[in-house]
Amino acid sequence: MTHEDMAVINKIKNIASNIYSKILEKKQPQLSLPIRSLNNVTYNADNGYFEILDKEKTRTLTASTVKTFAQTLRMMAVSKELVETDDIATKREMYYVSKNWGDARFKEQQESDTVMDDVEAMFRVNREQLGFIPEEKGGDIAGNLVVIDKDPNTGKEIRINCTKFGSGAYSIPISVEHLQFETNAKFILAIETAGMFQRLVKHGYWRKANCILVSMGGVPTRACRRFVRRLSDEMKIPVYAFTDGDPYGFLNIYRTLKVGSGNAAHINEFFCVPQAHFIGITTRDIIDYKLPTHPLKDIDIKRIKDGIKNDPFVQHHKAWQKALAEMVKLRKRAEQQALAAWGLNYVISNYLPEKLKNPKSWLP
Repeated sequence: MTHEDMAVINKIKNIASNIYSKILEKKQPQLSLPIRSLNNVTYNADNGYFEILDKEKTRTLTASTVKTFAQTLRMMAVSKELVETDDIATKREMYYVSKNWGDARFKEQQESDTVMDDVEAMFRVNREQLGFIPEEKGGDIAGNLVVIDKDPNTGKEIRINCTKFGSGAYSIPISVEHLQFETNAKFILAIETAGMFQRLVKHGYWRKANCILVSMGGVPTRACRRFVRRLSDEMKIPVYAFTDGDPYGFLNIYRTLKVGSGNAAHINEFFCVPQAHFIGITTRDIIDYKLPTHPLKDIDIKRIKDGIKNDPFVQHHKAWQKALAEMVKLRKRAEQQALAAWGLNYVISNYLPEKLKNPKSWLP
């Protein structure tokens, strides 16, 4: 058992002992949890990610909170067992495990996920350290990279060459801390859509540009972000993000990759890529490349205005404020695939080479 495992187990024991003591003293036990939202984070420009502030919520054992309180304690108990036995449980499995908890069982998985997030935030660790893993995979990799893993049964080294998957790709595992890397690639290109990733793989863009391609598949998972962060830090190569030109690509996918989220601010330090730059579709690209577009919906405009007003990352960067304001003014958005209007491989022959040669076109 590792030092980190023992630390988690001791935290669980300490909280449980404190609650037990309060009950024996006939006092109401409490649990203190950080508030997980953008209202409780600050953007630290020096470090490059969202940091959590000190606002907390207190969960006191009362008649109205007894169920949630019990669910939290049961979740902690399962976590302790998982860590002690070196086992794991998916978020979906935890929902079904609760079906044996009697009146404390969860009615919907959303309830289970919320309590799991609360426990994670309370301990200031990531859920994988608690034995809980997500359902989704970490993302796909292709290009000039060797990943050095270990056989879980023998402990022997396994060398995985990401140029040898043919038309497929290497899938990022849930846990990436033990991985090592070898590469002489010039940069990492993190791509929003699986379709665009497949196009670049099909035509060997990684070979032409000497890079590593990462398929984020929408908002990148924690494993994907941590993989990219470690790879960039340890190999000392830059990261470029290529997303659609819309509020979701800007404020959900890219922003989460670069600085993290308000919901997970307690661990953003490890699960973000502050060195990333945005080379995806912008409003200026829509005009300059005469791209086919879609109209912005009311919900899109609201998302942009909320970002300009409330997002600490946007508030810090005038370039992003300007880019978002331009999109509202144009009232149009464009997808990565819109570049196909000029040829299926125009993205390879023109767009990406031109973007990479022009840092002034990048967004921070």
